[in-house]
Amino acid sequence: MAVSIKTAEEIEKMRVAGKLAADVLTMIEPHVQAGITTEELNQICHDYIVNEQQAIPAPLNYHGFPRSICTSVNHVICHGIPSEKKLKDGDIINIDITVIKDGYHGDTSKMFQIGKTSILAQRLCRVARESMFVGIEMVKPGIRLGDIGHAIQTYAEKENFSVVREYCGHGIGQVFHEDPQVLHYGTPGTGLELKPGMTFTIEPMINAGKRHVRQLPDGWTVVTKDRSLSAQWEHTILVTDNGYEILTLREEETV
Repeated sequence: MAVSIKTAEEIEKMRVAGKLAADVLTMIEPHVQAGITTEELNQICHDYIVNEQQAIPAPLNYHGFPRSICTSVNHVICHGIPSEKKLKDGDIINIDITVIKDGYHGDTSKMFQIGKTSILAQRLCRVARESMFVGIEMVKPGIRLGDIGHAIQTYAEKENFSVVREYCGHGIGQVFHEDPQVLHYGTPGTGLELKPGMTFTIEPMINAGKRHVRQLPDGWTVVTKDRSLSAQWEHTILVTDNGYEILTLREEETV
């Protein structure tokens, strides 16, 4: 699959889809409290996307995924399936939203902290977000994907955390996951050269312990092998003529 360069019309549709995905995360925040189940969060998001936004939750039935959002709690790295398990004080949770509007995808995720979390959890969530922005700030024409991966890896490892290697960012547009793959580790000067009109996600998964992963028997849920905490943030990015635009930036968010 060749890397697609989006037209001005396609970019406008990506902006709309990105804004909708961002709005879901803003909408759900007050509900992310101790005592709620991840299944309830899933239902609230599903109803909002379908009924309020007149859009489609991309994860639902994607390769058989059974829910409309991903909810990854504590040592779950990614692709956590919403369930009847209740959130409790001290948990951290990543909520990953992908919305389809007019055939185009907007993909974003963020961490939420429930009640009083540990110092380690707070630091991990902060460094994971900072790692994402270190990568985003590299984006401009002429930069290579290896430069972005190297910057993220260097930042996270300097904080004594590890970067998951088995899962990565991805091109996005009419297709949920398209080329290129956007690794969150790498070697400067290697990989695809960025060009204006490319759209992709940057979504580093950062572990408090070792980087190694294990997939659960459900075929989706990915956890840290050593059961250490994991955190992830994600934005959809457009390469512009002289830098980048974050298509999923939330109104309350400062870069």
